[in-house]
This record gives sequence, structure tokens and C-alpha cells, in this order.
Amino acid sequence: MTQENTFYITTPIYYVNDVPHIGHAYTTVAADVLARYWRLRGREVFFLTGLDEHGQKVQQAAAKAGIDPQVHCDKLSPQFETLWKKLNISNTAFIRTTDPEHKSVVQRCLQQLSDKQLIYKDSYTGWYCTFDERFWTEKDVESGLCPDCKRPVEKLSEHNYFFKMGQYQDRLIEHIKTHPNFIRPESRRNEVLGFLQTQKLGDLSISRPKSRLSWGIELPFDDNYVTYVWFDALVNYISALEYLPRTKPAGTRFWPANVHLVGKDILTTHAVYWSTMLMALNLPLPETIFAHGWWTVDGEKMSKSRGNVVDPNKMVDEFGADAFRYFLLREVPFGQDGDFSQSAMITRVNSDLANGLGNLLSRTLTLIERTQAGHIPAPGKIGPAECALERATLSLLNEVLPRHFEQLEFNRALEAIWHVVQLANQYVDKTAPWTLTKSMDDAETLRTVLYTMAETLRCLSLAAYPIIPNSAQSICSQLGISPEFTNPLLKNKIEWGGLKPGSPIHKGPSLFPRIESKPGARPVTESSVPSQPTATAPTLPSVPASPAPLQITIDEFMKIQLKTAKVLSAERVPKSEKLIKLQVSLGTEQRQIVAGIGKKYEPDLLVGKTIVIVANLKPAKLMGIESQGMVLAAGDTDVQGLLTIQEEVDPGTKVK
Repeated sequence: MTQENTFYITTPIYYVNDVPHIGHAYTTVAADVLARYWRLRGREVFFLTGLDEHGQKVQQAAAKAGIDPQVHCDKLSPQFETLWKKLNISNTAFIRTTDPEHKSVVQRCLQQLSDKQLIYKDSYTGWYCTFDERFWTEKDVESGLCPDCKRPVEKLSEHNYFFKMGQYQDRLIEHIKTHPNFIRPESRRNEVLGFLQTQKLGDLSISRPKSRLSWGIELPFDDNYVTYVWFDALVNYISALEYLPRTKPAGTRFWPANVHLVGKDILTTHAVYWSTMLMALNLPLPETIFAHGWWTVDGEKMSKSRGNVVDPNKMVDEFGADAFRYFLLREVPFGQDGDFSQSAMITRVNSDLANGLGNLLSRTLTLIERTQAGHIPAPGKIGPAECALERATLSLLNEVLPRHFEQLEFNRALEAIWHVVQLANQYVDKTAPWTLTKSMDDAETLRTVLYTMAETLRCLSLAAYPIIPNSAQSICSQLGISPEFTNPLLKNKIEWGGLKPGSPIHKGPSLFPRIESKPGARPVTESSVPSQPTATAPTLPSVPASPAPLQITIDEFMKIQLKTAKVLSAERVPKSEKLIKLQVSLGTEQRQIVAGIGKKYEPDLLVGKTIVIVANLKPAKLMGIESQGMVLAAGDTDVQGLLTIQEEVDPGTKVK
């Protein structure tokens, strides 16, 4: 199993034709945080990211541009590497599936499976989606459209090679059951397990005929075919360890991977395709596959047609890399969907970064500069207030942060860090060191207060470094220290008193300048389309008491469409105690409904229930999230119970 002194973290390899957007940045920043944290803990880290460069879409785009596919990929590849530098990503390696060494490993794996008689050739007829580069069955296709991307599919009949994936179904189910951390978060684990336990797992087509697609890795046993792009792409996680390390191959030291970070849309390919491929190759499975959620923008789905795709390059140019990194991981629990708005970004920067951490640093250094000739003072007698702040700070570093980082609870880690920031600012307000400069009798107390403030900042820089590395280094530089963050600074228990009295400070510019919202300012999305204000639940006017309940006619009542709906998934709306976002099936369609039932129900307990909804209610936005209906529940003020159907009833059935 995984070596205790190493840590292997991967992102998906991103599709070369894509323009880097907030989703790419989100995954890669999260991986970078884990890489930086485990380096601080003393692990040897291998952090892999890169590009998927084969497939039909690349071939078509290159043909349209009138250039060779490899030239096309070479032109697009730098846009990702440039962004990772702007975001201060500390990846160990960057893989491209057009690397000759990667191709060699893919062909070797295919040959091994063929030698084991786990690959066979057969004819196949199905509906093919060029955009997703995959086949769909008749029952999957709806009105001639791909069930995933909603683009038209075409019917193809051809011979292909198949991997005997289906024979590993039971073994995979058993692995998921006996390894609770294999697929995370738990809701995603339940989705995959539910799929595997209710449907027969078919075999996987792992080739495409050259007559239709020539841009790919040639099969080692039949040069008339190239490898299916997903088989090619997934092998990158093991091929990279063979040829990208700066010294010797690292496969035996780093495999299996500790964490594969993926978006929830590609969980199946990793949890099922990749896992069965590894089983067939007699390789251990990764320790964890973690599927995070998607980002919407001002409550709307991101799309080029809407012009609301967030450009990470512009975000970094506008707000700085650390502020953008902070927002991505602070705003929503990792694993859930999140909503991006420029106004929320500005609020976070001003309230948390500028008024919180930035203000603490500025106050501390200004007072040291004015009262201690710019040198760290020697503390005097320690009182209860100092002891309390010291305990909270050391508990953060030695106990709280390890728990949250190791569970990928980035937002909770940041909550814990900023709790100490808040305690430190409260300590400054309570001790009021600016009033201690008027009397020599207060000189010792002043030195104690200023040292406590500075030492707290030193510890906070260690805590915050994985997420806001530039700012952490700036804090240290201004405190007059230069720790080497690539060293295992958190390997041992952190002790209080690391700052040496008498060392000079170097006060610099503001850590996080406040951002003033300008009237008519345009958001930094791909096409700079003006953002819409985040909608909130409307305040209902109070209804005066009436002598009798309001009566309606049967015709008015018949306008209301009540239908059954099956809950497919449920998750809490960030920053709300009451709201839960539901994805429900009405049989012929799927909807999103935001319901105020969060104080009564945990999201996981709602999945699978058949509920009753008002199906023809005009869509509305609650906290920026569109709700396409209303869930019926009982309760005068607080929700007491949800209206559910006990018997088996098809989703979408009318309620009379």
C-alpha cells in the first residue's frame, strides 16, 4: 500500500481544446494545497497535472485550422502552464499524452491485457457522441441527443476492440464496500455503489478505427485502430511516474496514488473504468478518488453562450493569486457545488483578508516600528490573555489543521485559521497597545503584547501557507524571518517562541488592499458580460388577520400542478442553515429545487425519497440558486415533516 513517507496527488489531465476556466483552477489549486501541506509535514510529494491531447475533437479542430494535430496541441498547451504559474501551482510534473514515453506505456498496458485475453474484437452498433467521444445505448439517448452534453448523436456500426470490464464488477463492489475512503465524498460513493449494484457492468470499447479517427495511440496488436481516448488518458497516472521524475522512475515509491482529484462529471470513468483497468493489470487501486462539485456564476450554469465563463487569468490580474485561491476554497465545502459572484469575491477579500489578516499584520508592524525602533521586542510577564491566544494558536497548528487538511475540508481549515485571526484582533482591541506608550510603567506590558501579536502572525503564516503561499511568505519577510517552506516545518509539534527578540522587521506594502466596488464595474468573466445581483428569498408581506380563511374556487385550485418527484441528490446551500438544494426526477425530466427543510433533514436522508412538489410554480432564485418548483412540507413556523409517498409511484405522477 501507500508509502508513509510519500504523497502522490493528481488532477485530471485537462482537455487541450478547452480554455482554462474556474473549474480547472479549482481542482488544481486544491491539489496544490494538499501538495504544499504534505511537504510541510515531511512527505516526499509527487504532484501531477497535465493535458489530454488525443481524440476526434482535436483532430477536427486541427483540420479546421488547416494544421497538423500535434502543432495544434503545441499551440494550446502553454495556456495551461502559464495559468498554473500565475496561480503559484507547485506541480512536480506536467504530462502531455502526446509524449512518446506516455504512448509507449499505454501500448505496453494494452499488450499486457491482450496477452491475458482480456481484450477481444467484436462488432458494435450504437449512438456516438463526437463531443464526449463515447457510445450510448438506445435507452440512454433522448430525442436523438446525448444524455450528457445534449448534442446530437449519430448511429455508428463498426468493429472495435473491447476490454472485459464487466468481469470485475463484483470485485469492484467489494472494494468500495471495504474501503470507505476509496470514493469521496460519501454521497458520490453511494452513487457509484448504487449504479454498480443495480446495473450490469458491460465491457468497454477501447479502440476507434483509423478510418474514422487517426489522431490517437496506435494499438500494439492492430495498426488499423487507435486507442480510445479515455483508456489513453487514465494511464497517465502511472506512465508519468516512469519518465517524468527528474532522477529515477518513481512508480514503486509513489504508486498507488494517495488522492485522485476529479470533477463529479468524470467520477465514473475514474471509479469504474480506471479501477477495473488497474485490477486487470494487477496494480493496487488509488487510496482515494475525490469528486468535487461544479461552479455556477451568479446562480447560472457556466457556458460560453451565456458569456459567463470565469477567466482565472483575469481573476488573478484583478484580485491577485492568493485572494482567488482563498475564495475558491473558503466559499463552499469541498465536494459540494458552489456559486461564484464578483461581489462575493470582493466581500471575502475585504472582510477576511484585508480587515482580518491584513489588518492584524499592519497594526502589529506599525506599533513595533513606532515603539520598538522596528525590532521584535522581548516579552515580559505573560498573563491570561496571552496564554489563551497561545493555546488557541498552537492547537490550530498541532491539532485542528491536520484533521481538516487530511480530510480535504479546506473551508473548515480556513474557518479555523480565521478564528485565530479574529481572536488575535480581539486581543489587540482588548489590550489596546497604543495606549501603553504613554507611561514607562507600561513598557513591559507593551513588549509582551507586541511579541504575542508578532508570534501569532508567525504561526498563522505556517497555517495559511498551503492556501495563500505568497501572503504567508510576505508575512514572514515583514516579520524579519525567512523560513524555507519547502522544508518539513510542520513535521514536529510547533512550539511557541520561534521569533527571536531583537531581530529587525521589514514593514512592506499592505498585504491585502481593500477593494472598492466601482459603480458600473464589469465582472471578470470570459466575455465581461455584466453580472446579475445574487437573488435572495423575497420578504413576504405580513397578511392581516381575516375573519375567515381565504377561499378559492375549484378552477383556481386546478391550476396548481402537484406531482411526485424522486430525490436523486441533496446538498446544503452554503451560508444557509435552512436551504437544501435537491436534484429531483419527474420521470421525463430532471429539476433543481431549493427547499427550506435543512433544519429538519440531513441531505443524505432525503436521497431516494418520493416527495410531492408544486410542478408549475414559476422558477425563482434563492441565494442565487434557481429553484424550479416547491417542495410540500408540514409545519406552522418550522418544518415538522415532509410530504412523501409511501407506495411505489412513478416520478412525475399527478397528485389529486
